[in-house]
Amino acid sequence: MQNNNIISHSPEQLAQIGNFKAEVTLNSPGRVNLIGEHTDYNNGFVMPTAIDKSIIFYLKKNKSQTQCSVTSLNFQSTYEFDLSKPDETGEEWTRYITGVTEEIKKRGRSLSGFDCLMFSNLPMGAGISSSAALECGLAAGLNELFDLKLTPLEIVELSQKAEHNYVGTMCGIMDQFASVMSKENHVIQLDCESLDYKLVPFNIEPYALLLLNTNVSHSLSTSEYNVRRNECEQGVKLLQNWYPEVKALRDVEPEQLEAHKNDFDPVIYNRCSYVIEENQRVNEAAKALERNDLETFGKLMYGSHEGLQHKYEVSCKELDFLTDFSRNYDAILGCRMMGGGFGGCTINLIHQDFVEAYIALAKKAYYEAFNINLTAFKAMPADGGKVI
Repeated sequence: MQNNNIISHSPEQLAQIGNFKAEVTLNSPGRVNLIGEHTDYNNGFVMPTAIDKSIIFYLKKNKSQTQCSVTSLNFQSTYEFDLSKPDETGEEWTRYITGVTEEIKKRGRSLSGFDCLMFSNLPMGAGISSSAALECGLAAGLNELFDLKLTPLEIVELSQKAEHNYVGTMCGIMDQFASVMSKENHVIQLDCESLDYKLVPFNIEPYALLLLNTNVSHSLSTSEYNVRRNECEQGVKLLQNWYPEVKALRDVEPEQLEAHKNDFDPVIYNRCSYVIEENQRVNEAAKALERNDLETFGKLMYGSHEGLQHKYEVSCKELDFLTDFSRNYDAILGCRMMGGGFGGCTINLIHQDFVEAYIALAKKAYYEAFNINLTAFKAMPADGGKVI
């Protein structure tokens, strides 16, 4: 994985890195989520893994006490800032950086001036958590550079806080957890309440994971994310009238929700129903993987998409088209939208012998339907962030 990333630098970027004399070089991966969408902030269950697409961080101390710079080699854009004067109003990508350094300071750790180069081969807007890779990679790199003695779980938690407090996305913990804690050739069955997790072997040959990027990102994605979270909280509050022990939707049995269906606004009912069903799908999916039952796993993926499309209403016509299109081919066992929704990728469980032919078929059909070029890439489970 690391070699692929380094090869993809341009000669100019390699020259810049060579002159930089990094003290720490760290690989921070993106992630896919096989099943369990929008369940993490409901304290539910998810099944993510880091993937072999990542951001590489090159870090070194400078002689300043507080002056820092972070440069994106992809965009040739540099953010210069003062650790003693956090700027919470800059461009979105700079607020992730501010968030990480401020959350590290809140934990009583001391930073001084540093310089950082970043290079990414994560497709932007594809729903594979470039933000978590950025947060966790910078936090882990600074942890190594300054010997902060942060545990992996502390890196996960402070990165999530950075996104809450400085970017304004009230994300669950899944993305950061997967970016840090994953293991090659496994997926994580994660309980987002207790953070108990199990590494489930991902033996899917002769099948592979194929991501098809719609290359659309509808403007609803950020605002509607927080709306969905609020709608779920409304559902919990209503259910507590009858079940005071309920703290989150993960505590609710399907029969409990059904018993009070008439007391719910239909929209809130659908949101809650989806989350409860999706939690069940995650646990069924883990059992299917353990017995190598990929057909059942694929059916659960399709069920997840249907719930996201009709009950949670975070899909879009482009994602629905690609999911429906996949059903025409026996070599594809499952497909679903992945990520927050309103754009990004579908994730497909596909026979490896059909990958190239299917990409060509899907590209042609998608362009004819939307006049948009589809992009595709394979992604397989990889280790979480580490020094290289």
